[in-house]
Amino acid sequence: MSTTHSRNRRLLVTSLLAATLPLTGFAAGDAPKEIRLDYAYYSPTSLALKRFGWLEEAVKPAGIEVKWTLSQGSNRALEFLNSGAIDFGSTAGLAAVLSRANGNPIRSVYVYSRPEWTALAVPKDSTIRSVAELKGKRVAATKGTDPYLFLLRSLQEAGLSRNDVEIVHLQHPDGRVALEQKRVDAWAGLDPHLAASELEAGSKLIYRNVNFNTYGFLNVSEKFLKVHPQQVKTVIAAYERARRWVIANPDDAAKLLAEEAKLNLAVAQAQLKRTDFSNPRIGREHHDALRAAAPILVEEELVRKGTDVAKVVTELIDPTHAAAVVAAKD
Repeated sequence: MSTTHSRNRRLLVTSLLAATLPLTGFAAGDAPKEIRLDYAYYSPTSLALKRFGWLEEAVKPAGIEVKWTLSQGSNRALEFLNSGAIDFGSTAGLAAVLSRANGNPIRSVYVYSRPEWTALAVPKDSTIRSVAELKGKRVAATKGTDPYLFLLRSLQEAGLSRNDVEIVHLQHPDGRVALEQKRVDAWAGLDPHLAASELEAGSKLIYRNVNFNTYGFLNVSEKFLKVHPQQVKTVIAAYERARRWVIANPDDAAKLLAEEAKLNLAVAQAQLKRTDFSNPRIGREHHDALRAAAPILVEEELVRKGTDVAKVVTELIDPTHAAAVVAAKD
C-alpha cells in the first residue's frame, strides 16, 4: 500500500471517528451549572472545539453552560486556574509542573498536541548566530511559559545562566513587537507569533530544539476533578472530537487558526506543520520527559528549596481519564 494511500485512509478513518465519537454522559448529582475552559491560539484543537460547539452540544441535555476565556500564554492559563476563573486550562507541560510545584492544585489529564512551538529568534539583520552570543544581551520571554523555560535550558546547554543575559519579561505578542522594533536583541517566541515574525518580519531562528519543547497539556483544577469526574471525561471526549477533526481537515484547521488569531494563512499553515496531534494519551512518555527536564526548575531556583520535582511530576499527571475516553489509535 502506498504512503499516500495509507495517509488518505487514515485521514478518512479519523474523520469518521470525529463524527461518531460518543461524548460521555452524566452521572446523577454530577452536573455543575457551567464548565469554564480557556482557548488559545497555541492550541488549534481548542479553537476547533470552541468554533463547532461540540462541548456545548454534549452538555446541553444536562442544562450546563459552557464559558470560554482566552489565554495568551501558559502563565495566564495557570493564573486563571489558580484563581478559580476557569476549570480547564491549556498549557505547556513543564509550565504545569512549575505551577504545581509552587502550589497550584492542578492535574494534567490530556495531551492536545506535541508542538515545536518555541525557538530563539533574532531580528532579520542581527549578527547573532548562536546562543553563546546572547551573553550580555537583552532577551524577551514570558515568565512561567515554555519559551521562558526553553530559554533557560538553551542558555544552560551553551554554558550560560539567566544571569548572563537580561531577561525582559513580556507577554508573547509584546515580545514579538519588542524584537521587531529592536528593543531587545532576541526573543524566546511562541507560535503563532513566532511563525508570524519569521514570515512577515524576516526574524531568524538561531536555535531550535524540539526536545526542549514540552507537550501541550490540558489541565483541570483538582477541585473540579474531585467533584465532577464524569465531566472531565466529557471534556476530554469533546477535545478528542476536535483533535480528530484537525487531523482530518488540515487545510480547514489552518483557515480556522488564521481567522481566529487574525493571521495570514501561511503563518497558520507554518504553525500547524510543526505541531504533532497524533498522541492524546497522557502517560509514561510525558512523565519521563518532564522528569528529565525538571532539574532546570531547581537549578534556576524557580521552585522552593527542597521541592521534590520528580514527585510533583508524578502527582501532576493523571492518565486514567483520557485512557477511559480515547478509544482508537491514530
